[in-house]
Amino acid sequence: MSALFDRLAALFEQGHAADIPDLMTDARFADADRSADAAVLIAVTDRPVPGVILTQRPNDMRDHPGQVAFPGGKIDPGENAIEAALREADEELALRPSDVRVIGATDRYQTGTGFDITPVLGVVPPDLPLVANPGEVEAWFEAPLDLLLDRANWAEHEVFWQGAMRTYLEYHYEGFRIWGVTAAIIANLSRRIEYRALFDA
Repeated sequence: MSALFDRLAALFEQGHAADIPDLMTDARFADADRSADAAVLIAVTDRPVPGVILTQRPNDMRDHPGQVAFPGGKIDPGENAIEAALREADEELALRPSDVRVIGATDRYQTGTGFDITPVLGVVPPDLPLVANPGEVEAWFEAPLDLLLDRANWAEHEVFWQGAMRTYLEYHYEGFRIWGVTAAIIANLSRRIEYRALFDA
């Protein structure tokens, strides 16, 4: 059994026991008529200093080109969010579903570009032989989980977008800019998981 999985799963369950009303969302910018269900995989690597696997999208993609993202995509008919997240991670990085120990689905995030995203948290072995699908992934990297979950590391900005002020978070890690939807999903997860309890255990 994995000690990291057990600690993370326990903190995940504790953190989801109560409702949090002010999680980040772009729901007010979303067009309900063009909403599509999607899922992403938050894959935590089971190592002494756990990391999170992130990808950079190619610049020629229609949605969120060039941005750092979790592996993921649209939920196909007949799938649930967990199945979709695992399938997409396999398609994008050759991360086999059998290598993922799923903890559960966390808070949905609505984007201003028409996606209703369900993040799925799971633990994976370290140093998997991942291979980027060039049609969907420009590059992939692993960022330390403790740095991502510590809100103090994130810069907060405001921008005028679609007729209103929008708050977004940003963090630079080894040349990669993590912001937007991905940053918001991480920020929401940090409200559910007390990272100090995870790493002080």
